[in-house]
Amino acid sequence: MTWNIVSDSSCDLPMNSFTSDRVHFEIVPLRIQVGSREFVDNDELEVPDLLAAMADEKSASSTACPSPAAFARAFEAGDQTVCFTISANLSGTYNAAVMGREMVLEEHPEKKICIIDSKATAGAMVLLIRRAKELMETDTTGDFEGICAQLRLYQAALRTCFTLENFDNLIKNGRMRPLVGTLLRSLGIHVIADATPQGTIHVADKARGEAKTWKAITALMAASKDCAGAEVVISHCENMKGAGKLKEQILTDLPVKSVEIISCRGLTSFYAMEKGLIIGY
Repeated sequence: MTWNIVSDSSCDLPMNSFTSDRVHFEIVPLRIQVGSREFVDNDELEVPDLLAAMADEKSASSTACPSPAAFARAFEAGDQTVCFTISANLSGTYNAAVMGREMVLEEHPEKKICIIDSKATAGAMVLLIRRAKELMETDTTGDFEGICAQLRLYQAALRTCFTLENFDNLIKNGRMRPLVGTLLRSLGIHVIADATPQGTIHVADKARGEAKTWKAITALMAASKDCAGAEVVISHCENMKGAGKLKEQILTDLPVKSVEIISCRGLTSFYAMEKGLIIGY
């Protein structure tokens, strides 16, 4: 009986992030269209190249979710599959995965495939993937439905917040007026937002300067859930220094178990832009 974990590329993990005798892991990449160039969000994508192309392109860039066939190919690798996707309110990826499941089950009705909408991205998906791996490796009864139920409960307890310093993508996509973006940047103001339980984005706060931003983030985290013993994952877009300072603030202010820093892949870099930070906990 082969366990299989599938995720889209918004999870910020490389394909070789873990090896296991019992669990197969596969990432299905999204694509990013910048002018006439297409970037596939796989392990070969260079984030600085993507950011430079987006900065040079005057028109709005866009993303494309994986095809149902791409998910179907990944699902066929295991007898029992759990798939995690970026929030269905941000992308059509969840629906593509559901269609991919139906394609596989038509040919292989004996397979078991569970699709879980993370209602988030980045670090929250990392935590879900790692919890799934742990449950699968310790399972002795093949309790597929039980593991899926535990993962859904865990997903509901996770939270995501993020902060932005670069607003060019929002401006080009018509989600922010150019004057507002210029003003925010000139004043050193960081936008702080979080993901709602439905997986939509909610602007929670604004802060001027890094020190106030880190404090505002930890206050938001403390207000959103009991962080005692929580595992935290910070994804940074070309901002290791800022991620390190935020990690120090979280460890100072909150009773978390651990804070890990990872780099954004292409899709999360598209949303966060340079110096953006995404926190899953």
